[in-house]
Amino acid sequence: MSPAGGNFEEPVTQSTLGTVKTFLGLSAERAYKRFYPAVDPLLSWSRYNEQLTDWYDANVAPGWTDRVRAMIDLLRRGDGILQMMQVTGEEGVSLDDFVTYQKAVFLDAVYLQQDAFDEVDSATPLERQRATFDLAYRLVTRTWAFKDKEAARGHFIRLTGLFKNLNYARADSPEHGDYLRQIELPEPATQASRPAH
Repeated sequence: MSPAGGNFEEPVTQSTLGTVKTFLGLSAERAYKRFYPAVDPLLSWSRYNEQLTDWYDANVAPGWTDRVRAMIDLLRRGDGILQMMQVTGEEGVSLDDFVTYQKAVFLDAVYLQQDAFDEVDSATPLERQRATFDLAYRLVTRTWAFKDKEAARGHFIRLTGLFKNLNYARADSPEHGDYLRQIELPEPATQASRPAH
């Protein structure tokens, strides 16, 4: 849904939102940044998540709904930190908050964005979606030790590049396995500690 002028408060739009069970909000800002599909994950929602929890547990993976909810929460926290940084600059947020922001940017770039012109990335089977989500989830819930913000930024830029290349690689290709190994191997400067629970 994309109401005229992007006004979600006008009466017809509000009435429609009150009756539908899923809403995909298109974002002009995301489209301007070339984040495609330009569906804003913080505006969009579904009332089916809770209703289908048992189905997701049986057919996708146990705990799927909780993990999706945790990733949406990460995106929200990352957006809040971005709002702070727009006022105070990077120096106005702690290293922990900056890492949370980098994790949110990473998740958005590697899981929510898609290349419709790439033969592999344009259509992803459910099994690959699940594997990709599981890998992204493990990476953003891991606790990393960075000496400073530059180290954190450099790590997530590297990780994003590798992950995007993974998204373009066929599952049965040697490149796919190579990218997976590089992604799973932590950089010496980032001493990964135990995963966060």
